[in-house]
Amino acid sequence: MNKPAISLLALALALGLSGASPAAVASSSDNGVDEIHIDKSDHKLELVAAGKVLRSYKVAIGSGGAGPKRMEGDKVTPVGTYRVTGRFKGLFHQFLVVSYPNQDDKTRFAELKKQGAVPDGLTVGFGIGIHGVGHKDWNGVHKESDWTFGCIALDDAEIDEVSTLVKDGTKIVITD
Repeated sequence: MNKPAISLLALALALGLSGASPAAVASSSDNGVDEIHIDKSDHKLELVAAGKVLRSYKVAIGSGGAGPKRMEGDKVTPVGTYRVTGRFKGLFHQFLVVSYPNQDDKTRFAELKKQGAVPDGLTVGFGIGIHGVGHKDWNGVHKESDWTFGCIALDDAEIDEVSTLVKDGTKIVITD
């Protein structure tokens, strides 16, 4: 993400802005989606209800490769268990906020910092999300390479669908 996008994201997160209507969030609880599974190696996001896959999407992820996210700026999509903690429209068409970092991420980062493996001034990071692309000409083609700074990217129509099917608080499991 570039600096203006990060600033916009940080402001939106701080203010708790939500682009989803209350009706859209309420209707999402009726469909039974209780988990989002993201497999980085397969570039796949699945919406799951009671262990059954309801929808599956091809995604683009961070260009930083496999493994857990280590620090801000490494361009790695995190690995672990998270939650959808909010949503807003505008940035990348629509953005579902992922609860990165979790306690495991913070512990890993602290250990790396203690070992001297983190450059001075860097943090564990923030601003990870599931989002669209925000430009109709990029839909589809953006999935031909991993281009995000650690986020999970869908086509705009796909993030619209996911946003209506997933409520805030939904569990997210990201694996390599």
